[in-house]
Amino acid sequence: MEYFVYLLQCADGTLYTGFTTDLKRREAVHNAGKGAKYTRSRLPVRMAYFERFETEHDARSREWHLKRLSHAEKVALIAKEEK
Repeated sequence: MEYFVYLLQCADGTLYTGFTTDLKRREAVHNAGKGAKYTRSRLPVRMAYFERFETEHDARSREWHLKRLSHAEKVALIAKEEK
């Protein structure tokens, strides 16, 4: 099984960090208003960044670290990936 950590860009420009095993399904759930409470009032969202992991532990650890980055650091991470 693959595990993913992702950053969603919300309609208001904020970023949401999450964990999943299915990126497309998770993005659809968020956009259906059935995801995290945070994203429900900030629709639509788009997948801005993700990382793939082989173990749940590694993915959850990375999620914990990403959540502690500043908004500017997350934006820089997304921009680096888009190049």
